[in-house]
Amino acid sequence: MTTRPTTRPTSPPGTVLLSGIVGSTAYGLAHAGSDIDRLGLFAAPTEGFHGLHRPAESHVSTKPDRTLHEAAKWCRLALGCNPTATELVWLPDELYEVRGPLGEELIAIRRSFLSAPGVRNAYLGYATQQFRKLLTRDTSDPATRARAAKHARHLVRLLEQAVHLHEAGHNLVRLPDPERVRALGERIADDPAHAERLLAAATDRLDLPGVLPDHPDERPAEAWLHRVRATHWTPTPASAE
Repeated sequence: MTTRPTTRPTSPPGTVLLSGIVGSTAYGLAHAGSDIDRLGLFAAPTEGFHGLHRPAESHVSTKPDRTLHEAAKWCRLALGCNPTATELVWLPDELYEVRGPLGEELIAIRRSFLSAPGVRNAYLGYATQQFRKLLTRDTSDPATRARAAKHARHLVRLLEQAVHLHEAGHNLVRLPDPERVRALGERIADDPAHAERLLAAATDRLDLPGVLPDHPDERPAEAWLHRVRATHWTPTPASAE
């Protein structure tokens, strides 16, 4: 009898500063068969940036499924309002699994990463990707039909988050009415024209003045990264001559 090797999570190349459960569980859209997705960020040892080869910027493991971005990469993604990266600092408290002092500081400056153009471009861009996937699905196949409904749910979720960010300045990670989003996803999977109307309506609202600035404020992120690097710097003892 052959024993199959098991996949085990490996340790990240640094210190995890913030990590939590994201995806369907965070949105309130999870069902019995849903995967548990984890996202976080870590600080690589500062001295690692001083050699020929820079530390890896992302670390992915399975069982459990977890993606960790190095602190600077996460900041760059968040300053572009990447929806997946952004939600990490807006999770419900109970979904955080690692929340160190520097992670708390990052949550405290989360609004400085937001901008009206960033939210519009990133969230509408991702929603449009989901719409294009819908158009290529043959929903006569049950498995394909289920994937189409998933794309539709994510499209609805992205649009609602974008509009809420634009108008209220707050990321609505936990959807207030997930059953409505599920039902709408089923309707869109059957008739993608519903998604076209949703995209048009969201675009119109995002074109109106909102509460977000025209540009993100990079200064808090820059200062935070300096604290991260100072905290994770281990001086190398001088060699004897």
